This record gives sequence, structure tokens and C-alpha cells, in this order.
Amino acid sequence: MTELTIRQRRIFDFIRTEAQAGRPVPTLREIAHNFGFRSHRAAACHVNALIQKGFLQGEPRRARSLRVVSHSQRLRIVNIPLLGHIPAGFAQNREQEVIGCVSLDVESAGFTPSQNTFALQVKGDSMIARHIEPGDIIILERGPQPRDGQIVSALIDGEVTLKTFVQRKGKSYLKAENPKYPDMLPTHELTIQGVFRGLIRKATE
Repeated sequence: MTELTIRQRRIFDFIRTEAQAGRPVPTLREIAHNFGFRSHRAAACHVNALIQKGFLQGEPRRARSLRVVSHSQRLRIVNIPLLGHIPAGFAQNREQEVIGCVSLDVESAGFTPSQNTFALQVKGDSMIARHIEPGDIIILERGPQPRDGQIVSALIDGEVTLKTFVQRKGKSYLKAENPKYPDMLPTHELTIQGVFRGLIRKATE
């Protein structure tokens, strides 16, 4: 899980102690006074950070609305940024943009997401032999070097796509998992943006 700074930890402990004692959650004014902040804005910034890191729930500028998130809840569910769509077909020249987030149950996923974990929604059918279908949301990890046969999000000659990473005789290329699509050999550039970690599929009606 995301770690807290020393000041964030003290503010969280202060809020949690008040809540556990059955008293109202401290207001921003009370937090600022307790920690010697000159303005409520400083308190609001720390409270917002605690919300973003999953230690509190509520509206950052309405301290009375805050609720302490238990340790077990923080370990079980994490939010992962959803960075738009990725073509599982022919590569497309597009930039990734944050369009929301997806919640992941860590126990079910079988791994603990990090700050390098992100999600993309699949468009296209080039990966159906690996059981990845249009509309699926894939979870990827930015950073690790892919092994032969792993599914990757890749930038190939300036265009992004989702394919299987293949290494043969010292050369790397991308392989589609649908005979309708050709293999993709880089002319100039092949950059791995993320390595596949998991998949989320919405239930059909």
C-alpha cells in the first residue's frame, strides 16, 4: 500500500483516535489548530492526500463527512487508473488519457498493485486466442522487462497496440493472437509500456 508521510500519519492517527473515542471527526479548523497550521488549506491538503491514499473516505473540504477506512479494507480493495483504450487489432496512434479508475480486489487478483499499475480497455479482436475480448479491461504493470510469450501494451514505430511479445534469435516483435492480423516487426522503435497482470470482464446481461 501507499506509505504516509510522518505528518500524514500523525493527522490520520488524530482523526482515527477521535473517531474511535466516539467523538465527532475533527473539522479542518480543529486539525489546523492541533497541528499548528496557519490556514485550513494546509489541513485540507493533508486530508485530501489521506483520501487519495485510501486511508479516509469522504469529501476533503468537509471533515465532518470523513470516515476512517479500516486496515483490512485498504488491503483488500485498491483503485487503479484507467488510461483510456488500447487497440487489440491494428495499431493506432493515440495518447493515453486518464478517464477514470477501476477497483481491484487484491486477494482475487493474486498480486498487489503498485504505483506503476494501470488499466486499459480493449478495442479490437486480435487477442481472442488469449481470451482477451473487446470491452475487457486489462491490468498492466509499467517497468518490468517482458519475457517471451507475455502479453504487453507496446509502442511500435509511434503507434500503440496490445499483442504478445516474442523474442527470436535476439530480435523482438509483436504477435497477434488472431490469424486475421499479421505479426508486427518494428522498423525503428519497440517500447514496452506495460506487462499484462490481469483482466476484468463485465458480466453480460
